[in-house]
Amino acid sequence: MPFDLQPYLSGAFVDVRPLREADFDDLYAVASDPLVWEQHPARDRHRRDEFTRFFHEALVSRGALAVIDREDGRLIGSSRYHGYDPEHDEIEIGWTFLARSHWGGKYNGELKHLMIRHASQFVATVTFLVGRDNVRSQRAAERIGGVLSGTWADGSGAESLLYRMDARTFAAS
Repeated sequence: MPFDLQPYLSGAFVDVRPLREADFDDLYAVASDPLVWEQHPARDRHRRDEFTRFFHEALVSRGALAVIDREDGRLIGSSRYHGYDPEHDEIEIGWTFLARSHWGGKYNGELKHLMIRHASQFVATVTFLVGRDNVRSQRAAERIGGVLSGTWADGSGAESLLYRMDARTFAAS
């Protein structure tokens, strides 16, 4: 069975579905907050031109997901599967951002739980690349069981911290 990089997933707090072109305005409303990106290597992603480039790359990736608040049906963020590597039995989860109104753990924790559980059907390992200055994302990766395993040059050539986790052990817990 091939890895479905854009599944429909549902939890107590969030629904996850494939990102669509029609999501641009609602997602930009979230991304236009400069504080969302203050620790991220791409700190100017709150600018419309930068976000437009990011959004179109997400659509082209065929692994981008929209995150919806189940309580009110609002789009509150996005995440992505990337770099599926069947030979090494792993995939990366990344490019996640949520509205500040949904920071604090339960939304991101559930999102990652849903994504890791889905990935565990196809791979043994999930990886996360996190910017060196992105302390919030480092803590989030550690809270869900990610283990710092070194550094990695991301797609732009910037050095990121590499976190790994056993997806099948996580999903079974």
